[in-house]
Amino acid sequence: MNITFWQLAWKTLWRDLRAGQLRLLILAVTLAVAALTAVGFFADRLKGGMQRDARQLLGGDAVIVSDNATPASLLALAQQSGLQVSGSLSFPTMARADDKHGGATRLVSLKAVEAGYPLRGKLTVSTEAGTPAAATRDIPAPGEVWADPALLDALGLQLGDKLLLGEAALRITRLIGVEPDRGAGFINFAPRALINQNDLAATQLIQPASRVSYRLAVAGEDRVVNAFVKRANEAVEREQLRGVRIEALQGGRPEMAQTLERAEKFLNLVALLAALLSAVAVGLAARSFANQHLDDCAMLRVLGLSQSTIARSHALEFLLVGLAGGALGVALGWAVHHVFVLLLAGLVDTALPAPGLWPVFFGLGMGLTLMLAFGLPPVLQLAQVPALRVIRRDLGTLRPMSIGVLGLGVLGFAVLLLAASSDLKLGLITVGGFAGAVAIFALASWGAVLLLRRVVRENTAPRWLVLATRQLSARPIYAVLQVSSLAVGLLALLLLVLLRTDLIRSWRQATPADAPNRFVINIQPDQAEAFQRQLREAGVSGYDWFPMIRGRLVAINDRPVQAQDYEDDRAQRLVEREFNLSHSAQPPGHNPIVAGRWTAEDANGISMEEGIAKTLNLKLGDKLRFDIAGLQQESTITSLRKVDWGSMRANFFALYPVSRMPELPVTYLAALRAPDKPGFDSALVRHFPNITVVDLSATLAQVQRVLEQVSRAVEFLFGFTLAAGLVVLFAAVTATREERAREYAIMRAVGAGSGLLRQVQRAELAGVGALAGALAAVVSAVVGWALARYAFNFEWTVTWWLLPVGAVSGALLAWLAGWWGLRSVLRRPVVQTLRQAAT
Repeated sequence: MNITFWQLAWKTLWRDLRAGQLRLLILAVTLAVAALTAVGFFADRLKGGMQRDARQLLGGDAVIVSDNATPASLLALAQQSGLQVSGSLSFPTMARADDKHGGATRLVSLKAVEAGYPLRGKLTVSTEAGTPAAATRDIPAPGEVWADPALLDALGLQLGDKLLLGEAALRITRLIGVEPDRGAGFINFAPRALINQNDLAATQLIQPASRVSYRLAVAGEDRVVNAFVKRANEAVEREQLRGVRIEALQGGRPEMAQTLERAEKFLNLVALLAALLSAVAVGLAARSFANQHLDDCAMLRVLGLSQSTIARSHALEFLLVGLAGGALGVALGWAVHHVFVLLLAGLVDTALPAPGLWPVFFGLGMGLTLMLAFGLPPVLQLAQVPALRVIRRDLGTLRPMSIGVLGLGVLGFAVLLLAASSDLKLGLITVGGFAGAVAIFALASWGAVLLLRRVVRENTAPRWLVLATRQLSARPIYAVLQVSSLAVGLLALLLLVLLRTDLIRSWRQATPADAPNRFVINIQPDQAEAFQRQLREAGVSGYDWFPMIRGRLVAINDRPVQAQDYEDDRAQRLVEREFNLSHSAQPPGHNPIVAGRWTAEDANGISMEEGIAKTLNLKLGDKLRFDIAGLQQESTITSLRKVDWGSMRANFFALYPVSRMPELPVTYLAALRAPDKPGFDSALVRHFPNITVVDLSATLAQVQRVLEQVSRAVEFLFGFTLAAGLVVLFAAVTATREERAREYAIMRAVGAGSGLLRQVQRAELAGVGALAGALAAVVSAVVGWALARYAFNFEWTVTWWLLPVGAVSGALLAWLAGWWGLRSVLRRPVVQTLRQAAT
């Protein structure tokens, strides 16, 4: 036979496409690639958008932040590099209205800027209350102040009125809309007042002990800026400049960044599950494909075709199928990622930059890997089919894949999945969990088949049960394959159900709808009783109430603390700043103790948050010394607490387990849910003019809205994984279609009725499905707990209904898939089946 492998590959590809024998393979590859590339396109555009917006969030291409005036050496370095520079400084202070307007006071975040501010991004302002803010390149003129509308509301002022800042009286001329580099520090929740740096001296607000944050923004070509950042960091280290850092990106909304990170993890998890299921479906469909082509390949051998030609033609056919499925998946993923952008509108900017080509190449590579790693090994065995099979059909049957070939393919696929996960821990738990699950499923199903032989007694058991047991026992390898494949599919589906119900519910509970939406700070001790009484009169209950103490960590185990003792940037910043400390005889209910023991009224003890303890290398038994307003307070760490900083509750790095500390200067903090009635905030400020009320209503509402958006995005991608799971179920059940057809034909030939055979088929499918569902339920509980604990940082407990629901669902889905895929087996004429088996 004179034909090249190219010609043979094209002919067999076209024939198999028309016969529908490649349908499952193409569908499985398309689903996997679509799920992964949809997340890939979305993440790539999101990353590009963040890089694009980084400069706007900074107000420049890079920023030098310092606790004192920007070092002259760094300023000179920026100027020598030919960069644009713009300096600003900010600090908290009190602003007040004049006596004519009531003399009210309010804590503000004052920023003084110079010409050129901001170098990147847009400052928007309005000249009339209630009108849209417009971008401006101006800054306040000398003698003027621009202010947040909330400040004017709090002080009862209007545009044109005077705002008193220290010793200066400045006229309010514009209202601030958007300030690009505002950041999200706690003090930035206070209303902003923006002035010209030339007016700063007249205010006389900056004194030797003042806490001021200095920022020097620079802008220029990327190459020059990158070189400057490198040289500036070297200068900071060489000159040992304390309290100086160079920032490349400052997230304006860290709570949104955390939410977005979790959303991407959820989407990555769903995509990984779809890819894992598709790999199982490809393996099953390829084995079924190879079984259907055994006789064809034997005839080709009779006609003189070599083994190498047959092998190369099938390799080329599967290569083309992988490319076609990958291309379809990339196109579908491109369309689907636009849905993500729409579902997450408000959380991400819809005007994101175009994605790069990496998701396209990754998707095509994933399609080829699926086909080559899981589809090609059984198909390559077709080249080894002997020509003698034409007259002896017991020859040339498929053998199990070699461990080496399978292991190499699985290893390559696992590496790609870990790369796609974008989170090593998430990828290892998911991929490793499924790898371990396959081994557990195989061993458990093998043991179940052996046990079934012993338990079912043929002389007493119903006839349909005896025949179903014989069916499974006669093909133990196929039984193990079916149970394992079904269990993997059900594992992914159960895991996603748990993800949707438990993990997302836990996420929502971390920021519940009734979470505190007001933080009140700077409550003086002599105001505490009156303040709490006013809260009770307003109907506020169940609020957090804590004393707040400012202290600096000066020694650990009698050794002075210095920033250079730590390599981590965060640790260095922590030891150079003051901590917010507090005390309480009882541990906060929302701070579980994870190590040590809380002992009430232990005057020598202190409880630390576990995160800061890890950052500063602290452990139980360490002695800490804090400098609190000149007083040295030494304590021993007796417990560690877990703190959820996104819970909108009052939380502290350090807590003393005592009810009173009268020797220390203290103010009070309250975190509460404000009543739904107007004037509540104004009444508090009117009675207690020195306090600062931080309204988190908008932030809380946005977080809740984002959770709903993320849930919808996860549910949308869930459809891909559900489809992949159904493909696996269908492929697993129909993998032995022809063997079942021959066996049923023989039983019908010797007198078995169709009703009995239906009972046998239902019993076999339901039994296999129930076992697979039960195994999947057990493993999904373990994998779900690991994901909740280590990937998403949630507390999660297994529900009692998981095992029975898993078993029943597995039995039902297997029966439905069997009914759909095997419904023609019992209707096929006996003579036709036996003739096909004999020829």
